[in-house]
This record gives sequence, C-alpha cells and structure tokens, in this order.
Amino acid sequence: MPDATPTPLDSLLVAAEQVRQQLKLKAFDAEGVAHLANFIQAQRGLLGPAERPGFIMALGCFLGQSLVQMYGGEWGTGRDGSTGIGLANRFFFNPFHLVDAQLNEGESASVAAFFASVPGRLKTPPAARKSWIS
Repeated sequence: MPDATPTPLDSLLVAAEQVRQQLKLKAFDAEGVAHLANFIQAQRGLLGPAERPGFIMALGCFLGQSLVQMYGGEWGTGRDGSTGIGLANRFFFNPFHLVDAQLNEGESASVAAFFASVPGRLKTPPAARKSWIS
C-alpha cells in the first residue's frame, strides 16, 4: 500500500491553494500577488505575535507558488537550509522572508513590487567570472 504521508512540497502546495481560495484569488499570477500585497498591508498592525508565523508561512506559500507558475521557478532548499524558489539556475528567493519584510517595513518592501521586478532580474545576464586569478 502506498504511503499517504504528504511530502513537504505537497504541504506547500496545499497551503498555497488554501490561501488562493480564502482570498478568492483567480490564479497564482501578478494580479493575485498584488491582492496579496494589499492584504499583507491591511494586516500589518492587526497581527499578534502568535499569529505571525502561520500568516507568513501561508502567504509565503502563495507567493512562492506564484513565482513557480509565472516564472518557471521551482521549490527547493537554499544553501542556508531555507525553503524557497529557484529561478533560472541563478536566483534563489525566500518568499517567507519577502512576506515578513512587507509586514515589518510596509510598502517599501512590497511583495508585488518584488514580483514585478523578477522579469528584469531574469533578463540580466549573469555576472562574468573574474579570470585574473590563476
């Protein structure tokens, strides 16, 4: 009989879908992320310390899955052991950190502004490696 225990990835996807449904968002896309940013902004002064970790986890799952679906990213583990999204074999973004940053800093750390910046980041060529060390 197959093991029915959900994988960590399954749990992330379920959480992302729950946020999408609860916030009545149509898709994991820029419009959804814009609504997510507005929701985060509205909750900034209302969340108690006990609620923050679950809030950050749930909304980070939605943001991460939006990066996966819109920009071809994939869930993975960073060098520091954190969970996040890898893009173009060059970038690793932690969506939970991004949600936390907007909660702490407000509009200046908007997840929607970050999301809108991703195409430009993907177009930027990788930095050339220094060849002067031999």
